[in-house]
Amino acid sequence: MEQLVAELKKMLPFKETTEAGDIVLIAAKQPQMLLYAVVDDIVRDETRKAEWWHVTLHLLSLPIQTVVWTLRTPQFTGQEIFTMGGEGRFVQAVRLEHRPDGSALDLPPDSGGKGQAKDSGRRPGLRIVK
Repeated sequence: MEQLVAELKKMLPFKETTEAGDIVLIAAKQPQMLLYAVVDDIVRDETRKAEWWHVTLHLLSLPIQTVVWTLRTPQFTGQEIFTMGGEGRFVQAVRLEHRPDGSALDLPPDSGGKGQAKDSGRRPGLRIVK
């Protein structure tokens, strides 16, 4: 799991914090998956002495699923790989940057992203993959 997280951190621009409205990447060892989720809410779990949070996530899957995970801050900010049911998990918010005109920026050159600049001459649209 540590190797996967290290590779992801080379490929994606992650945020150091996580707040409502952020898009997070979730990586799991078993079942093996990578998926995105939108953070809906982060609420303190008042039933515990230690600082735990109820993190409401909308998993961007088909169909969209809503889950509430009870996590500590290092667990939902990518500072710590944790386990659920004995299997490794990683959650961290992805940094989405925008130009002043509102259009999305490309991923940083060292991120491995294959984004194209808006002025590259390529037409946006769907591509059929067989």
